Amino acid sequence: MINGHEIMMGRTANEVVANLPTRVSHRVWQWIKDTPDAIALQEAARSWTYADLGLAVNDARQHLIDHQVRGGDRLILVCENACVLAAFVLAASDLDAWVVPVNARMSDTELDAILDDCQPRHVIYTVEASSDARKHAEQRSATFTQHPLLGEFAYGGTLDSTPEPVCQRGQDQIFAMIYTSGTTGKPKGVMLTHNNVAFVASISAANRCLSPASRVYSVLPMSHAFGLTSACMAGMMSGATTYLEPRFNPEVCLNTLLEQKITMLMGVPPMYSALIEAIKTRGLRPSNLSLSYLSVGGAPLDPETKSSTESFFGLPLHNGFGLTETSPTISQVRFNEGLKDCSCGRPNPGVEVRLVKADGSDAAIGEIGELWTRGPHVMKGYFRKPELTQKVLNAEGWFNTEDLALQDAAGNLTIAGRTKELIVRSGFNVYPAEIEAVLNAHPLITQSAVIGISRQGDEEVLAYVQAMPGAAISEEDLHAYCKEKLTGYKRPSKITLMDALPASNTGKLLKARLKEMARLSIQQS
Repeated sequence: MINGHEIMMGRTANEVVANLPTRVSHRVWQWIKDTPDAIALQEAARSWTYADLGLAVNDARQHLIDHQVRGGDRLILVCENACVLAAFVLAASDLDAWVVPVNARMSDTELDAILDDCQPRHVIYTVEASSDARKHAEQRSATFTQHPLLGEFAYGGTLDSTPEPVCQRGQDQIFAMIYTSGTTGKPKGVMLTHNNVAFVASISAANRCLSPASRVYSVLPMSHAFGLTSACMAGMMSGATTYLEPRFNPEVCLNTLLEQKITMLMGVPPMYSALIEAIKTRGLRPSNLSLSYLSVGGAPLDPETKSSTESFFGLPLHNGFGLTETSPTISQVRFNEGLKDCSCGRPNPGVEVRLVKADGSDAAIGEIGELWTRGPHVMKGYFRKPELTQKVLNAEGWFNTEDLALQDAAGNLTIAGRTKELIVRSGFNVYPAEIEAVLNAHPLITQSAVIGISRQGDEEVLAYVQAMPGAAISEEDLHAYCKEKLTGYKRPSKITLMDALPASNTGKLLKARLKEMARLSIQQS
């Protein structure tokens, strides 16, 4: 067991916890008071000082009061990143309502499932920033309004809903409820407390040396814990300037980096490859930008992306790991810590981890085990699903991530895959991440996904590969490549080239869809 406790910026993790605000919005209100003229939020349509942000939050709060939103009520935000979204998030915090951000790009069926499970009091649609949010609002006969500060947004009526109890302590009161992707089974609402989010936002900000002088580019969706906590809330709670972008487009991103003198960029691995190509196409150099910090998360980092990004920008690409249930960050590479591998860094200060082997014993250094974690970052539980909560969160506060990982002598974590993704082939353990790393290292491959399928009493290793546009490569070429790089039982029995691998809006590969494709193919053969 390795504890992430350490001295950070002159304070221990325990001191960070002791100084967390009772409500996330309280820390932002302090910046509104102390630095009213500093720029807080920007987007293509507007720029808000911290004073403007305060006025916007007050107006958003009054809207919620007018629609009888109470403490303990759920407020659904059908959204993409926008200033109005941040205002309603903070307004909900002030009222002790739970904010439930859901990605506007989800289907009607997915949204209906969340509405049914959440039973919200009120629904807001960020229609100015999202055409998909507009479609949802129109389909549900929402009311559209144009506000002088908030811009255009839409909203539903006051719905019948039973509020949850309001808790005074920040470690008990829910700030946000974020739904898991729901690619398998029914969606689960992950309840994150004010302490959960404030702790991870504060630790992440310290690890990145965020300050009021920082200018953060936030394109990671705030409907995801990474975008909400590590990007937007970390920025606002640090008094920084945060530029909100609803969707990633390399040309738009590049223009913003140049014009707004962005210093901090966070994204998923494919973003960096696309941005580098855009910079080269324009005949620019990294020195034309003001970037001083790069981080990556939300999807596995491959060696090729890490190497090419760091070589091009001359900056470390800081990796991290976590999931929605951990608010989201468990481990993170520290500022300017130039790790040579693709590990996810050491556990954050105040975060405990255990790697547990199949027999229940702790894994040794370099051994793979199931990753358990405990600390102020762990969720309160799944909304109205105590039985599911008990399956992953024990009485001692340890949460089972259901991820397989190993830890080196310095404490850095490397993720080997999901427990349920472990493939047992001819009695040998096969870790998809190892095969994916080999495939992704091929110069003509952009990304890959490896799954296991049970067949005739054993498990087959299947690989799905996305090549670079126009690449002259065949499945036979890849089989030959794997034969050189992998031992026999690790080699995929079948490799399928695809134009694009199925992925969520945050860039996470959807292996459940690939498994379903594989099952259908087997049934039809």
